[in-house]
Amino acid sequence: MSWANQGKVKVAAVFTEFRFRSHAHVLLENFLMPYLFRGRVVYPPVEVVSFYADQFPREDMAREVARRYGIPIYDSIDKALCRGGKQLAVDAVLAIGEHGDYPVNEWGQVQYPRKRFFDECVAVMKRSGRFVPYFNDKHLSYRADWALAMYRTARQLGIPLMAGSSVPLAQRIPMVEIPPGSRIREAVSIHGGPFEIYDFHGLEVLQSMVESRRGGEVGIRRVEFLEGQKLWEAGRQGRWSLPLARAAMQAEPHRDKPTLEQALHQGKFHGILLEYCDGLRAAVLKVGQSGIRWNFACYVNDSARPLATYFYPGPWNNRNLFKALSHAIQHFFVHREPPYPVERTLLTTLALEAAVRSRAQGKPVESPQLQVRYRPRDFRAFRENGATWRIITEQTPQPQGFDNGTPAELLRRGSP
Repeated sequence: MSWANQGKVKVAAVFTEFRFRSHAHVLLENFLMPYLFRGRVVYPPVEVVSFYADQFPREDMAREVARRYGIPIYDSIDKALCRGGKQLAVDAVLAIGEHGDYPVNEWGQVQYPRKRFFDECVAVMKRSGRFVPYFNDKHLSYRADWALAMYRTARQLGIPLMAGSSVPLAQRIPMVEIPPGSRIREAVSIHGGPFEIYDFHGLEVLQSMVESRRGGEVGIRRVEFLEGQKLWEAGRQGRWSLPLARAAMQAEPHRDKPTLEQALHQGKFHGILLEYCDGLRAAVLKVGQSGIRWNFACYVNDSARPLATYFYPGPWNNRNLFKALSHAIQHFFVHREPPYPVERTLLTTLALEAAVRSRAQGKPVESPQLQVRYRPRDFRAFRENGATWRIITEQTPQPQGFDNGTPAELLRRGSP
């Protein structure tokens, strides 16, 4: 593939802030330079032609990167999408509404402006009579009604919509696959990060694994948030599976991982219990403190032996997870079809908001909005298979600037 810009999909990047290791950084470094995916060099089939930055922090990188790559920074989303004119002048929108200095509501949610970004972009598309692919980083909104409005607007106007996070695209160790149509009796997903922002990742890991079960996805009936001793007692009562949680922790390769009991005594233990409409029971647990804890286990069909795996992010903590996500987004921008249904992210967004309400209200939440149905897609081709980590290893120093780590000698010859 030629690295020339002629004929490439033109992309507007709309983001909250752009600093070292922010989502804008770790996504755009794989849009503005060749990157590694599955051990091969990929030359992006897209060209980022405009920036909109909602905030400029003290450690801002947007201005430097814009100068380096000749990308204009506009002072409004409208101008960024129109490239200074009056009509839509891009072929896709990369919306990154994560990080930055935004208010936190009474429920502990950062009020990121994802809905505002979407609405302002849609206004330009409607005025121009042209609707282009739109990627929304992470969950659609901290509000359920706004998330549903975004989803319904996209469907009504024919806007190709993709959303979600990087973790479901990570390499699985071991390489576990659940055959489509399998019966999943119970499942557990484990993360080690903060409330809400990492609970979303845990929900997406869970959903990316269980959505292929018999009958397809039929939605969730009930969501409950528990923490500390209450969560532990619920496990003892069989409301979530202690054996599955232990199997999920055993799949993790880190030697310093805590046991479930140790995490409880540390006071860093909470969970989201989910009852699906088809009877599946699942739990998303926060265990200990680790930004790279992404574990999963489930019971499949009639087997009494748990099926367990670890989602390996690659070296440099979670930074390299964004290679696979960037690859998937670029495929979406070119082909106008997301690698996995946006309904996955809609359901996890709504489940997260229900968990936040359950935490605030101290009781389970049931809502017909959670009954999101969809058919999964086979997205194996968009998941990292581990070949990249034979090139970028745990011993490879992490670049401290705008550099995704693709070795120069690979760029010279085009591919390993």
